[in-house]
Amino acid sequence: MNMNLAVLIDGDNIPSAYVKEMMEEIAKYGNPTIKRIYGDWTKPHLSKWKHILLENAITPIQQYGYTTGKNATDSAMIIDAMDILYSGKVNGFCVVSSDSDFTRLATRLREAGMQVIGIGEKKTPNPFIVACDKFIYMEILKAKSKEKESEDEKEVDKESFDTITLKEIKLIATTITDLSDDDGWAFLGDVGSLLQKKQPNFDPRNYGFQKLTPLINSLGKFEIEQRENPKSKSNKLIYVKNRTKK
Repeated sequence: MNMNLAVLIDGDNIPSAYVKEMMEEIAKYGNPTIKRIYGDWTKPHLSKWKHILLENAITPIQQYGYTTGKNATDSAMIIDAMDILYSGKVNGFCVVSSDSDFTRLATRLREAGMQVIGIGEKKTPNPFIVACDKFIYMEILKAKSKEKESEDEKEVDKESFDTITLKEIKLIATTITDLSDDDGWAFLGDVGSLLQKKQPNFDPRNYGFQKLTPLINSLGKFEIEQRENPKSKSNKLIYVKNRTKK
């Protein structure tokens, strides 16, 4: 099912430079039927959003800062999110912010059966990240865009990506064990889904890989096997297992 998504953007908290890549990413998960961005549009620093909003059909929502030091944008987004939830017009939400103030909102939307995708910068606090079904770092979207522009993948700035840690390698290993059959093999698609549930911000693109298979293959700690797909000869089924220590 192609989900109808409500995309709610914290204009005070997200750089305008990421919007094109962000909307392309969101389209992978569903149809963004509602697209709104919140901020005080009387402030000069938000003027650079104007042409971007027109190009992407995003509706700006004016929210004045009534009190110094209080973020009125957060409150407006939360109120609108609940109105949209009760309208029954969407199956999921994409909350675009690096602000932990939206943690409770993400939790509440998931309690109501909504799929919640979070998008923010790597500075996003962990409570908001884990409150989402999936969390995507904006930096990897920009890095992917640069990779497309490069004629040679080797020209991509590898410093844009994180280095996978021993903790994350252990997470992959234990997830494989959780799903493995008696011979230790687990279907890679199921491994990817369970990794996402355990750690919503786990994404091979964080480490410079577009897919999970090449990431796992690069680590040298797992075995990968391709099997015939009884439903499609052109698409192989990929299985993975933990490499036994010798």
